[in-house]
Amino acid sequence: MGVEVVVDGLSKSFGAQSIWRDVSLTLPPGEISVLLGPSGTGKSVFLKSLVGLLKPERGKVVINGVDICTCPERDLYEVRKLFGVLFQDGALFGSMNLFDNIAFPLREHTRKGESEIRRIVLEKMEMVGLIGAEDKLPGEISGGMRKRAGLARALVLDPEIILVDEPDSGLDPVRTVLLNQLIVDLNAQIDATILIVTHDINTARTVPDNIGMLYRRSLVMYGPREVLLTSAEPAVVQFLNGRPDGPIGMSEEKDTSPGELARLSEVAVPPMMPQLEVTPGMPERTAVRRRKERVLRQLRTLAPSAQQEILKTLTPEELALYGISAPATGSWPQQSEPATAPAWPQQAAPAPLPQDEVADVPQQVRPSPHPRDPEAPPWAGSAEPEPVESSRRRWFGRKRGEQ
Repeated sequence: MGVEVVVDGLSKSFGAQSIWRDVSLTLPPGEISVLLGPSGTGKSVFLKSLVGLLKPERGKVVINGVDICTCPERDLYEVRKLFGVLFQDGALFGSMNLFDNIAFPLREHTRKGESEIRRIVLEKMEMVGLIGAEDKLPGEISGGMRKRAGLARALVLDPEIILVDEPDSGLDPVRTVLLNQLIVDLNAQIDATILIVTHDINTARTVPDNIGMLYRRSLVMYGPREVLLTSAEPAVVQFLNGRPDGPIGMSEEKDTSPGELARLSEVAVPPMMPQLEVTPGMPERTAVRRRKERVLRQLRTLAPSAQQEILKTLTPEELALYGISAPATGSWPQQSEPATAPAWPQQAAPAPLPQDEVADVPQQVRPSPHPRDPEAPPWAGSAEPEPVESSRRRWFGRKRGEQ
């Protein structure tokens, strides 16, 4: 299983420009997390800080008990072996074919023989669906294939932490969804800790177990997807729903100041989209169960509307499994049995009139073209049917010119 990454009070600036301040979060082991935020909020800077490429001014990043912000270079080198990185554009070497690109980390950081390297590379290429493209150059394949080749290269050292920077960059919506499915399936297979930086709303709403958002040089919120997707925080609601109205402006200078957020605080809780499931035949994602247990432990601390949306995603079996009593929360929408329709009031039959009060009404005899039933009453008669021509004249008038 992947390892836990603990970020505590992290602050980073370039000269006088502050990127973000006092960022604290924990990436749970084996779970998928997403980091969101408007352009220019320092999401890629955060990724570089996690692997020690940039040194923050304050704070800690603790991985396996090692603070990479203060540790010696030798220890940092060992911690970096836990990471695999998928860059925005794939970052493939243009002069190497896909096989050599994917094998590069193995040849640089291990002493494995070529036969073992070939076995590992082909195994990772099969995981991302690139078998048969080993000899192709990066310039000969599509953007989606380059992304998958970059992901295969990030997997060859069997990392416990995978950082994914803008996986949807340059991809059409269909390829983005397929890449998202691939990431979910990989998490089910290797149970690695995954952090995705993205602007794609669909990815943020359907893929991760945890969501965080950077805005105005700070971490606005971070937590399980159920908490963020049901949040009434104006900036979170605006970003996750792609709305023009809200505190986020076209540029940071036009963002709503904190003092103006009060009037935007009353927003409806949006419905929660279901999380992307693994492909049939893949192992179950144990991260989902761990996250739900964590969410339900803090359920009573959330707003009633958020509780209701969260409980709607649970089946009755899950409620029983986690020991949640629906009536206690007052949020689970109980489905009542349909009410039985009341019996229609029966009207009593009228009492028969005395014989001397019954009027003697003669029967009306009406000619009919239809043959009578043999058991018909005598007054029905057995008259011959009226000729068609005669019937026509009677109903439609006389012929033209007839006196």
